[in-house]
Amino acid sequence: MSTAGKGTFTNGMGNYEIDVGEKDSIWFSYLGKPTIKFPVLRMNDPLHFDIALRINVTVLKGVTVMPHNYRLDSLQNRRDYAKVFDYERPKLRPTMGGGAGGVGVGFDLDELIRMFQFRKNRNMLKFQERLIEQEHDKFIDHRFNKQLVRRLTNLTNENLDSFMVMYRPTYQFTLLASDYEFQSYIKRCYEYFRATEARKEKAF
Repeated sequence: MSTAGKGTFTNGMGNYEIDVGEKDSIWFSYLGKPTIKFPVLRMNDPLHFDIALRINVTVLKGVTVMPHNYRLDSLQNRRDYAKVFDYERPKLRPTMGGGAGGVGVGFDLDELIRMFQFRKNRNMLKFQERLIEQEHDKFIDHRFNKQLVRRLTNLTNENLDSFMVMYRPTYQFTLLASDYEFQSYIKRCYEYFRATEARKEKAF
């Protein structure tokens, strides 16, 4: 750019042309960073004014990308929402105390106050239920995954998606079944699925 308001761009070889007057100055900009202004009168050869720009390249530290680890993700989720997972409905608990008249039995005042925070307690319990439900779903996704089902059934594309929805196991079964029992379940379901698809084709 020139101080007269004219501008240009370099070509692929770095060459450029710009119209300037004797009293003009020119300056350069790359990646939004401008140089100082160079007066035309101070240039030894205004027809061949060369300049080199020094660019500092920031090198970022290397990043290692790891696949999702269900167990680590679950532990981290438990740490992040520990207050919600550990939440318990307020209960009146008797406390022992000593006063002027001797030893007496009373109730924890903090627990008594918490008992009457109905909305807060209800919201906290709902949030806890939702987190536990999400944790169960992620565990099912971890064991009942497309890679395993594809390997055992050779299903692909839409058939695989339909199978995953139709025969998604319960959390209780997924938690308690051994690997052998779990894979046997998938194979049995595949037989039902194949028979169902065959009946659909005959109907058409």
